Amino acid sequence: MPIAALVVVAGLFVLTKTADQFVIGAARLAYTLKISPIVIGAVIIGFGTSAPEMVVSAISAGQGEIDVAVGNIIGSNVANLTLVMGVAALVLPLSIKGATLRREAPLSTGAVVVFAFLIQDGLTTKEAVFSAILLVGILAFILYEAARSGGDEDDLASEVDEYLGEDVEHPVGVETTRTIVGLVGVVAGAYATVWGALEIADELGLAKGFVGLTLVALGTSLPELVTSVAAARKGEDDLIIGNLLGSNLFNSLGVGAAAGFAGPGPITDTNLTGLASFLMVGVAIAAFAFMITGHRIVRWEGLLLIIAYVVTVPLLAA
Repeated sequence: MPIAALVVVAGLFVLTKTADQFVIGAARLAYTLKISPIVIGAVIIGFGTSAPEMVVSAISAGQGEIDVAVGNIIGSNVANLTLVMGVAALVLPLSIKGATLRREAPLSTGAVVVFAFLIQDGLTTKEAVFSAILLVGILAFILYEAARSGGDEDDLASEVDEYLGEDVEHPVGVETTRTIVGLVGVVAGAYATVWGALEIADELGLAKGFVGLTLVALGTSLPELVTSVAAARKGEDDLIIGNLLGSNLFNSLGVGAAAGFAGPGPITDTNLTGLASFLMVGVAIAAFAFMITGHRIVRWEGLLLIIAYVVTVPLLAA
């Protein structure tokens, strides 16, 4: 088991580091190719920040380990709105714009509910198609609303600026290489993480769904945690909320679709379709309620979210 644990740690390290480079490279390449900042922010960065979850879940499902794939999605969704949001709120109380409450929060919460419903009979190719179509429709709506509202467009543009850096010029060759190397690293890190996690599950006699819910999900949520803490220190609370809600949206529909296409099949761990799904939906609704209350998530609420994560993890092992 020590070897498997080292492989997981190494895989997660490579996964998180190269995922950042993949997103930066893809965003800069798209900007250099004159793609609209709205599209870059809503689509490219949105997909890119969920790359760890997507690749890990797709690889797991492709290897016949659909429980790990689904567990990773559920666990990541729970971690984003409890641990990650809670830690960020402890650093800086988070203000939520009215537009976020009217659009991103309901869409993200709805996506979580849809995913919980779809996995009740396992993941099928038809459900993957439905999830993909629904995601495309939501992205089209977000792009339309951003183009219609100048304020939303400015928000997306400022998010893109975070990835573009100070340099105005980004050579196509350099950013293409960065993107390709980042993608290769994400795949390699994901393979290592999945292999190590499965080995640990076998040696400890743990359900593979539980390993996906905890070890794998926490690892793939590390980029969101690091990004959120860094943004909180800079006072960029809008970026934090947007990234977390967007991550859960892409996890539920995009990553769920990827897992369904890669390896459709029944879910053998009934905990995933029962208690874990219930907790995921409950956390999403509770976080939404916190956002509505005063349009802020203050430090005591952040502490409650962290406690909720600590309490939830043992329950997921039931």
